[in-house]
Amino acid sequence: MYQYTDFDRQFVKQRAAQYRDQLERNLSGDLSDDHFRPLRLQNGWYVQRYAPMLRVAVPYGELASRQLRVLARIAREFDQPSAAVYHTATSAQIILGTQHLPMGIGHFTTRQNVQFNWIPLSKSADVMELLATVDMHGIQTSGNCIRNITSDAMAGVAADELIDPRPYCEIMRQWSTLHPEFAFLPRKFKFAVSGATEDRADTAWHDVGLQLLRNAEGMVGFKVLVGGGMGRTPMIAQTLCEFLPWNQILNYVEAVVRVYNRWGRRDNLYKARIKILVKAEGQRFIDEVNAEYREIIEHDGAQHTIPDAELARVSASFMPPKHVNQAKDTTVNIANSFSVQEQASYQRWLRQNVAAHKDPALRAVTLSFKRLSFAPGDATAAQMEAAADLADSFSAGELRVTHKQNLVLPWVAAGQLPALWQAAKKLGLAQANIGLLTDLIACPGGDFCALANARSIPVAEGITQRYQDLDELFDLGAIDLHISGCINSCGHHHSGHIGVLGVDKDGREWYQVSLGGSDGSELSGPATPGKIIGPSFAASEVTDVVEALLDTYRNLRHAGETFIASVRRLGLEPFKAAANAARHETRDGGKVLHVHLDLADALTD
Repeated sequence: MYQYTDFDRQFVKQRAAQYRDQLERNLSGDLSDDHFRPLRLQNGWYVQRYAPMLRVAVPYGELASRQLRVLARIAREFDQPSAAVYHTATSAQIILGTQHLPMGIGHFTTRQNVQFNWIPLSKSADVMELLATVDMHGIQTSGNCIRNITSDAMAGVAADELIDPRPYCEIMRQWSTLHPEFAFLPRKFKFAVSGATEDRADTAWHDVGLQLLRNAEGMVGFKVLVGGGMGRTPMIAQTLCEFLPWNQILNYVEAVVRVYNRWGRRDNLYKARIKILVKAEGQRFIDEVNAEYREIIEHDGAQHTIPDAELARVSASFMPPKHVNQAKDTTVNIANSFSVQEQASYQRWLRQNVAAHKDPALRAVTLSFKRLSFAPGDATAAQMEAAADLADSFSAGELRVTHKQNLVLPWVAAGQLPALWQAAKKLGLAQANIGLLTDLIACPGGDFCALANARSIPVAEGITQRYQDLDELFDLGAIDLHISGCINSCGHHHSGHIGVLGVDKDGREWYQVSLGGSDGSELSGPATPGKIIGPSFAASEVTDVVEALLDTYRNLRHAGETFIASVRRLGLEPFKAAANAARHETRDGGKVLHVHLDLADALTD
């Protein structure tokens, strides 16, 4: 992991102190809410449906156990609503059918960050100072700036990795943090970096996607993609440069962002992302980026050319840990002591949750945070502390947050797998569902987010409840199901094999369903947005619709054919017909939901 320097620590602590001064002036009335808003947003503080929400930056998803323990402490000590907010929110949750109101919880996001939903703003400066003690912050996790740079959660350990992207991510993080020219872009801006043959960073779906590679001469460089994004207008990024020498990457992306900052639309929020500019201007945009890049190189002194020494300095933080626990269990063989049922569960876990490693003696293990009665990606304070303990015992004190809202232990000795499985099983984190249907992703939706049109969490819970049989999940095979509560697409519904999008229809919750999306992974094929299969469905119909889609797949698939392959072979029509049939069968149930929503509207107005 990257090791903070004295300068880094001083920088983060000064930022926390600056935020405390801003907060105190706001609370005393000396700084208006309108003037305070951009300041708190650039430190990761939103005001959501019921309470403030904090987004903590986890650069490229990498966490130390000591950091996770502080996040657990924040959940336990600060993530608690006031009595008035709790009463209002609880009443709404009960009417809407949620079993409990989550609090004291950290939420792992699809952008490898961690969020908290109930921290009072009056205590926000205390939280920022606590984060700074373990080299963490919320800087640029919000606002119209360059956001948290994401990467492959398996970076540095994946068996198919060509070049470790983490040193480059860290250098770009330092370059982009409080960059004075890019503090107020037309809209938010997102980077993703991949260094493996399989793109697990979803690079084509980002404003800028960077793929590390070697050319025919063995030189390291980047393939640069620009203009991807989800939201109202899903677009796949275009390739601007097939091979850019690695040391020029900051100069080139500075040219990209500068052109966007100059010409991106500020008159229309919905047309402000760089993808709109790229699509509208086409070759003209590419030509202007290349002209700006030449200007930087020829006349500005190429001041952001990365020196070899700087790459070496940063890369030194990303060497494999020296003290990976290689000790085998002292029992005769703990795996041999498993019952027949345990052995079957263990083997499934090995198949789904354990990945090959570039070191043949090690494995990368995913802890599943997809289980009943929890929103996807939610972790209690106790579970975060327990995961930190697992990291210390089995993974050299390191974890990774994944795009799928799980945690990865990247440095597990093969001989320790049986003991790790037993420990994770006791914590409820060993579900062998990674990559399967119930490893779905979902944004917080209308239960928390003020932007959401509909709730995501109850939909995710309904599907998870229906598909608890592991035999059935394994029979269905690999399926990406993504749920978003609004068109902002925080649940990445566009890239799901099955995508669910919450929409507002006359003040009520409805859901569009799409099929055939891809994140660009080896399983899913080239990145592509899914296609909507018809009119929207009531909340009470969604689980039945998903079941109808999956039954259609089982009835029509070829031997060994995946769900996404069947959709592409068969087309949408048989699935659309099945979904509409499911709609008619459950139509009466939707009327009850509408009454409940009317009551909730009255309660929260």
